Amino acid sequence: MKRLGPACFGEFLGVFILVFFGIGAVAAAVLFNAFSGLVQVAVIWGLGVTLAIYATRHLSCAHLNPAVSLGMVLAGRMEPRLLPWYVGSQLLGGIAAGTALQLLFSVPIAQYEVANSIVRGAPESVRTAMMFGEYFPNPGMAQPWLKIDIGTAALAEATGTFMLLTMIFLLTEGCNVGRPADGVSPVFIGGTVTVIISVLAPLTQAGLNPARDFGPRLVAYLSGWGSIAIPGPNGGFFVVYIAAPLLAGAAAAAFFRLVVAPLMQARAMQLGCLCGTRPVGAVEIAAVSAEAVRSAAK
Repeated sequence: MKRLGPACFGEFLGVFILVFFGIGAVAAAVLFNAFSGLVQVAVIWGLGVTLAIYATRHLSCAHLNPAVSLGMVLAGRMEPRLLPWYVGSQLLGGIAAGTALQLLFSVPIAQYEVANSIVRGAPESVRTAMMFGEYFPNPGMAQPWLKIDIGTAALAEATGTFMLLTMIFLLTEGCNVGRPADGVSPVFIGGTVTVIISVLAPLTQAGLNPARDFGPRLVAYLSGWGSIAIPGPNGGFFVVYIAAPLLAGAAAAAFFRLVVAPLMQARAMQLGCLCGTRPVGAVEIAAVSAEAVRSAAK
């Protein structure tokens, strides 16, 4: 447990950073009309992801997403015994971020509800609940004629998560000679999130991350939104925002491990290069953390 402490704290802190910035941007858009379009909110989400990775990757592997952690295990990049610790820490980070948002914006939310005749927990309160969890179609953008069923919503979340995981694998694979330098790879991962949100958010708000969805959603449930938060007005939140991203993460790991990685490794052998990854364990995590402490002490 002592060795896992830095890794768990890193995942908790990283998820808190990215979720707080992201849902904070959504709250600013809903309550104050702070942005002129979807792309601005998407960019803040992307910057939140980038900053969270930079802030925490010396503590943990900066997965910051249960779907990513599951994918890393299935791709052979992390030991399976670390998975529960990572996921638990990520969920706690999401809950903490949702709690912080509720504490900071509780008064403006209440005033917005009064001004717009919204009764918290009633169907129309999805317009404020969307600051915490995601809904399909996006309550802030959906046209009256637009109907999204659970199957389409799950497919959207799975597609976005699959693309995100695939890009993470490609951007961090040692055999990929086109990958960016390690120091700037978080920028490209954050950029990937921005692009995916820009495309998919009108359909499902583009959660892509079970910890990002469930943590704040639980806070909303406990803060009076009730069934509007869980299971949501259309039901199916577990299928769309939890199961679909996890299955997509597993599919992306299988695709990369069985198809992409062998092709890259074969090409690397042709070029006379050495590459590859191995599972990250608690010993490696502890070693990285210890080195960071020694460096700070100099």
